[in-house]
Amino acid sequence: MSILSSKSLKIALGLCLLLVAEMDKAALAQDTTPKFDLRVSEPWTGDLDGMMKRRVIRFLVPYSKTVYFLDKGEQFGTAVERGRAFEDQLNQGKLEADEQVVVVYVPLPRDQLIPALHQGLGDIVAASLTVTPERMKDVDFGVPLISNIKEVLVTGPAAPALSRLEDLSGRDLYVRKTSSYYEHLATVNDRLKAAKRAPIDLVPADESLEDEDLLDMVNAGLLPYAIVDDYRAEIWARVFPDIKIRSDIAVSEGGDIAWAIRKNSPLLKDAIDDFAWTHKLGTAFGNMLKSRYYTNDTMVRRALSPNALQDISELADTFQKYGEEFDFDSLLIMAQGYQESQLDQQRVSPSGAVGVMQLLPSTAASKDVDVPDIASSADRNIYAGAKYLRYLISTYISDPHMDDHNRVLFAFAAYNAGPGNLKKFRDQAVAMGLDPNRWFDNVEHAAAALIGRQTVQYVSNIRKYYIAYTLSDKITMKRAVDLEQAEQQKH
Repeated sequence: MSILSSKSLKIALGLCLLLVAEMDKAALAQDTTPKFDLRVSEPWTGDLDGMMKRRVIRFLVPYSKTVYFLDKGEQFGTAVERGRAFEDQLNQGKLEADEQVVVVYVPLPRDQLIPALHQGLGDIVAASLTVTPERMKDVDFGVPLISNIKEVLVTGPAAPALSRLEDLSGRDLYVRKTSSYYEHLATVNDRLKAAKRAPIDLVPADESLEDEDLLDMVNAGLLPYAIVDDYRAEIWARVFPDIKIRSDIAVSEGGDIAWAIRKNSPLLKDAIDDFAWTHKLGTAFGNMLKSRYYTNDTMVRRALSPNALQDISELADTFQKYGEEFDFDSLLIMAQGYQESQLDQQRVSPSGAVGVMQLLPSTAASKDVDVPDIASSADRNIYAGAKYLRYLISTYISDPHMDDHNRVLFAFAAYNAGPGNLKKFRDQAVAMGLDPNRWFDNVEHAAAALIGRQTVQYVSNIRKYYIAYTLSDKITMKRAVDLEQAEQQKH
């Protein structure tokens, strides 16, 4: 079991406390309103009776498009909707404010959710977890919120011909190591080894990638296939037209998704079981959640177009040249270019920003950048964008306590929202008890609280595209090596 640092605990629960305080400022300002126990940042383990006495139940959630996210300080997601409904159920008949319990949300990376539960940093893991034998050794699960799930193969335009699961033998498959998919694929590999066949090469995917992110990459041809819960695949197939759900190729069948809690918590177990019966998929509430968060295509933006690989190939040398000149990873600034314009030099924004990097000509021609005529070619446009990005870092993000990776992320935020707003984001992070020198899971929350999710999504998308391009680069290199080896074997 990994141990969370006290620093990351303070960050996550500092945000949690701020959100609690913001829920009803008017009510909290009244002297007559009793204050519930806000010491939720202290490790605590116990059952529901202790939570009711503390008047706080802490939901451990991943930060994702659908499960939990912030927009202008307001919380959204399936975990939030269910948490509010659970809060209402627990407070039925409790008319006095000092009797009512409040649900708060503690966002953490997926690989830290169950460790945090054991350390007493939260009470319920609400993360669309699939019930598995390995997880059941570690935690208890409530009555399933979603049942009869198949974990199926989803293929894209880059996929080879596959007729059965065993055809994945010897092939690479990108999958999050903390997912149930990984656990079930390990069992498949045991069967393959017993049959004297090569196992599937399970390549750990970045834990920040949700299922829809991997499907986005499959849709674009950056990955040939992915394993996803069938109900998620059916939803995202409406958004990504080039993926194909292979219901005939399943890694696991009959799965259940449920909330996870610490073992030996019978009172909490009874309460969440009662809740699940009336709020699971198939009930009016469960169907409402599915419609709101999974069938509405405005909830996710197409990440990569079908022509992305061609565009990348055409501009790769230019990004490489200016990445080296201004000391950036070329794939990272290419990812920013995709976020800005989908790598389209002909793109002109309503505000007058032009080209691949969507800079205003006046900004590019200023004395700090000094690259005029950025509409004339992608080369000049990318040159100006990389030079402006380096100017932002050297001028506004020179804090010696910040690492180089976060300097670039902060520069992206300043590129999108302006350097003045970046300072406001960092100041707000300090006020929220977050680390002002780290973007993800820290300053991004402050940005969302101040101006909404535009800049948060901007930086997050760049990170996702960068991961996609890195994977694509590795896949291309591996294919080249495989082809070379095949040619050598011929001779």
